[in-house]
Amino acid sequence: MAGSTQISLELKDLRKKFKIRQALDGVTGNFEAATLHGLIGPDGAGKTTLLRILIDLLHPDSGEVRYFLNRQPVALEEIRPHFAYMPQQQSLYPDLSVIEHLAFFRELYRISKETYLKRSAELLHLARLEEFKARPAGQLSGGMYKKLGLLCALLQSPEVVLLDEPTTGVDPISRRELWEMLYRLVGEGILVILSTAYMDEAERCGRVHILEKGRILAQGEPRKVLEQEGVKSFEELFLRNGQSGEKK
Repeated sequence: MAGSTQISLELKDLRKKFKIRQALDGVTGNFEAATLHGLIGPDGAGKTTLLRILIDLLHPDSGEVRYFLNRQPVALEEIRPHFAYMPQQQSLYPDLSVIEHLAFFRELYRISKETYLKRSAELLHLARLEEFKARPAGQLSGGMYKKLGLLCALLQSPEVVLLDEPTTGVDPISRRELWEMLYRLVGEGILVILSTAYMDEAERCGRVHILEKGRILAQGEPRKVLEQEGVKSFEELFLRNGQSGEKK
């Protein structure tokens, strides 16, 4: 059951270089359970690299990620089944319907029929996709497509959800609905980590980690970060540091 255990992460001096580009340059921070953490920064800030390191799809050149289960240190291998990762470029099957995708992931995750029926019904209702469950993924709007990708990731009832720019290219209504879903997950005790280049989304997060060129500019509760940095908005913070970011 989601939220029955709590997973948190601790990052220490993470560094990662691709040829001549320093993707991460000494990233340190904490990601607490039951919190919506935002990785905020423009393209090239290191957001995707950091997410992939957290799920062990990439290995840092130096530094470490420590994982905790109910505040006790554990190896990632012990808790990996509790992680869900949604990349920015999703690979859904255009000819499969919404419900066929969920059935496919049920087989992939080996979920019992009883659990699947209950969980899929809850998720379809949460995403407002009930009346579209027979529609092929290739015929969904950008927002509904993103929501379907999130449902597939959530079907296994994860404790940690990593989302790479889930609201990019999404219409305003679907964008609002996605945020509502994320708040619901946090309310269930789930750790949510998402990346975004939209400055206006920073204040919707419980904690923000502001990235620029692989470095942490600031992190903490959004309003406190703005107060500490002496700025009125996150866009102003990036402008002050020579980056405009992206605003929607």
